[in-house]
Amino acid sequence: MTSPNPATAKPSLVKRISGERIVLALAAPVLAVVLSVVICSVLLATSGKNPFEAWNVMITYATKADGQVAILNRATTYYLAAAAAAFGFRMNLFNIGVEGQYRVAALFTAYIGSQIDLPSIIQIPLLLVTAMLAGGLYASIAGALKVFRGVSEVISTIMLNAISIAIVGLLLVPGIFAPKQGTTSNSIQTAPVSESSHFFSFDTAGGVLWGFLFIAVLVGVAFQFTLTRTRFGFDLRATGRSESAATASGVNVKKMVMISMAVSGGLAGLIGLPELLQNSYTFGQSFQSGLGFLGISVALLGRNSPIGMAFAALLFAFLDATGNQLPLPKNGEFPFEIVAVMQGTIVICVVVAYELVRRYGLIRQQKKVGAELAAQLAATEKKEVSA
Repeated sequence: MTSPNPATAKPSLVKRISGERIVLALAAPVLAVVLSVVICSVLLATSGKNPFEAWNVMITYATKADGQVAILNRATTYYLAAAAAAFGFRMNLFNIGVEGQYRVAALFTAYIGSQIDLPSIIQIPLLLVTAMLAGGLYASIAGALKVFRGVSEVISTIMLNAISIAIVGLLLVPGIFAPKQGTTSNSIQTAPVSESSHFFSFDTAGGVLWGFLFIAVLVGVAFQFTLTRTRFGFDLRATGRSESAATASGVNVKKMVMISMAVSGGLAGLIGLPELLQNSYTFGQSFQSGLGFLGISVALLGRNSPIGMAFAALLFAFLDATGNQLPLPKNGEFPFEIVAVMQGTIVICVVVAYELVRRYGLIRQQKKVGAELAAQLAATEKKEVSA
């Protein structure tokens, strides 16, 4: 009795399994969102609020032109934050220090932008490079500690987040990075960036759409191209899956760690620029915080995939932009905290949903492969008997 030829079964198996992988990949985030919606609806109902009215307020605002512009502007920033975190994740490096990296980068970029006034075609690229260098160098500290001293990047980046607060507090004082004038104000900030530093934008029916949306798209394209079409991307993914296997194949793991942390920090440096160059034009004590940690959530929901992170960024931007409408008296004075609860619930549900889908997919794949091989074996035995 001869065994079935695997080559014969391979095309049909691969086709079916690939289709199921796509379905399962979509099922996990959808399940996570559905679970979070159900949980938040229960919480709203428990607090005495009608959850259907809350969803109606949020969806109605999202269909308006001003709501769509607000969502796209927020999604731009969230996507950059997710890309910075995801690049490290693909290398199996947990860069928790994105928060500190983008704030340090935004501070230095704001100062350079306020001190130099070159033509926009030179000024804007200069500020982009400044932000990426500042973020990359700050992240490289954690990379160096991991490579040369064996310090976990999780510990070092968390500590560097705390140190970044001290750096900002030390430099953002009158006479250093903040102007000496206006020292009586409780809010200390850098001087406004020059007019040539303002990034281009679009005037739409719903308001000003930030041109940094194109930078986010370019980052996503470069992210995907680097990972899937370059030798560096192959080495990065190989090292992330198995350092020992990567070393055996000739990959310099220490070099990859340093480069990956620097690139992740460089991307983190871009996070604060949409707000700096298109809205506030200054860096101060009230500069938007928390984007680094939010980027980690977006990256997890998007499975560290450029396309997946785009949908995740839009979802989180939708929650934030439409959530601002909930506390308004005309909309029923819903608690704004429900948005933060929903975002946190989504992250928790993502972990649960992905694990459930992974286990289901593994069991289903094993059953299909077994059934296919059994059918091939039965067909072979039948042919031998008839012969």
